Amino acid sequence: MYERLRHAVLPLLKVPHEPTPPAGAPGSARVFRAGRNFYTLRLLSWGLGQAGALAGIIFSLVMLDRLQVGVEAARRPGPKAAAAAPATPAPAAETAKDAVPAKPRDRVRIDRAQAKAETFAARWPEWVFPMLKLAELGGILLYLLQLPVTYAMARLDYELRWYIVTDRSLRIRSGLTKIQETTMSFANVQQVVVNQGPLQRLLGIADVRVQSAGGGGGGGDGHHKGAGDSLHSGVFHGVDNATEIRDLILERLRRFRETGLGDPDETRSPLPATTPPMKPADALAAAREVLTEARALRRLA
Repeated sequence: MYERLRHAVLPLLKVPHEPTPPAGAPGSARVFRAGRNFYTLRLLSWGLGQAGALAGIIFSLVMLDRLQVGVEAARRPGPKAAAAAPATPAPAAETAKDAVPAKPRDRVRIDRAQAKAETFAARWPEWVFPMLKLAELGGILLYLLQLPVTYAMARLDYELRWYIVTDRSLRIRSGLTKIQETTMSFANVQQVVVNQGPLQRLLGIADVRVQSAGGGGGGGDGHHKGAGDSLHSGVFHGVDNATEIRDLILERLRRFRETGLGDPDETRSPLPATTPPMKPADALAAAREVLTEARALRRLA
């Protein structure tokens, strides 16, 4: 079923194919992917969200049912005989024995709030509660229908993460509904940092943040897509070989700076043309010409 959803969702969202490697020498491209436990983390987040939505649906159903029962009880006429009978005072000992303990203050507040809600709902027409039950049924149906779709989107978000490193630059692509592709040249890279939160440490994954010139510091948990990303940084989210990626980038960055290749995308302006040096004979003839013109000017003065 997942493969069917995958083939249906990708063309619908017009997700591009695998990204091409950035500028670099042929054969120098290394492709990295997010770790398997990154998918576990995304699946855990998805499951908690679905559990919260299900708890909300169950709570609304219970509260609606209790409200309907209270409204129906309030609409029924009460027994008149009990109201007409005189109240007989009970003996003091019996009263103390059969006395009901006072309700907690929080419970009293809840009962008062429920009584107010029942009083307000008693004014509704009788067709309102069937319509609310129908709406709840529609909500349950939508909840069941979105389960496979949101699961497929969570898995595709994990699968559609590409991290490519060459000897001159790197390229990062992520996202499903909103695709983000970042390309950074080693000419602008300033630092490479490995971030790992407590939950990431437990799962054996980490984030590798590559910071370029002009980029501010950025924290972020790392397990949220795009946390702390900016135009001046690229993040390898949820990789299980963060140390290998960091060492590879630092080694290639060192070689890149030693060779002095510069930015491959930078347009270089041509050097200004220089005048060839004059020969000694030409220099002597020019000096004599200047001397002759100077003597002529002195005579005129």
